[in-house]
Amino acid sequence: MKRVRVVYRKFDGSLHWNYDTGLLGEDEHGIWLGAPTGTPVHRGTVRTGPVEAPHVLLFPRQAWWTACFNAVPHRTEIYCDITTVPHWPSETEVTAIDLDLDVRRRRGGAVELLDEDEFAVHQVRYAYPADVIAQAQASADWLLSAVGDRREPFGSAYHQWLRQVA
Repeated sequence: MKRVRVVYRKFDGSLHWNYDTGLLGEDEHGIWLGAPTGTPVHRGTVRTGPVEAPHVLLFPRQAWWTACFNAVPHRTEIYCDITTVPHWPSETEVTAIDLDLDVRRRRGGAVELLDEDEFAVHQVRYAYPADVIAQAQASADWLLSAVGDRREPFGSAYHQWLRQVA
């Protein structure tokens, strides 16, 4: 399986979440990567531990978000980061700028918007342009609806990819 480095940065360019995954494939929703239990993950340069459950990541081609789909026993079923459109500087690396807002669906079905306070602080600290703020808010609104309504890829489409790493 081809290895792909996932690199999230903050708006000022500082390193955020980063780790190695495996390329699973591509479909109409985007490019799918997988990480088995035990995959080392870093926040900046600090190792935050291995992942507790297998998961797959979806990098859509032209959307301002990325998504993580976790296997049981992880309490979070789906976690979406509001980001800039993912960029592939090479076949073995994908990058995106994390714009703070997140949408999470718990195993029980509850869907919530997270980190609105961080988004507000960073709008000032990093001087987010108005179009970035608007794109982030629109993406968060769309994700809240799509994840809550279980519209694909947030229904069952991710199960086939998760089986490949579970």
